[in-house]
Amino acid sequence: MTGIDTFLEEARTNLNRLTPAEVDALPDDNTLIIDIRPLHNRLAEGEIPNSIPVERIVLEWRLDPRGSHRLPNFTADTTVVVLCNEGYSSSLAARDLQRVGLPKATDLIGGFRAWATAGLPIRKGGTQAIT
Repeated sequence: MTGIDTFLEEARTNLNRLTPAEVDALPDDNTLIIDIRPLHNRLAEGEIPNSIPVERIVLEWRLDPRGSHRLPNFTADTTVVVLCNEGYSSSLAARDLQRVGLPKATDLIGGFRAWATAGLPIRKGGTQAIT
């Protein structure tokens, strides 16, 4: 039986995880920043500008580059950065996005809280998540 620490380590094997500064430096024209945090966290702490909140339960459907329920304006070549509160569940989500056809899917090391600690821009939270 595999514990969560091993499961997480395996999920991160193929991820090119990014620091907050590296995410901030990514070009807007071929990058999606996907926020999988619950609404109560986004309301309390804010959101990264230009991020897209997506409910975790529909993440793979909205980000399958060939899927009929996908978000518009991205391809399999788009860099997708997933973030959660502290960078744990986002690693699992990014691994799953690689499996559905996004080889450049990754996550934000330390999650939203590392972004905030780094003093990077934050917008007021509460954007309706894509379901």
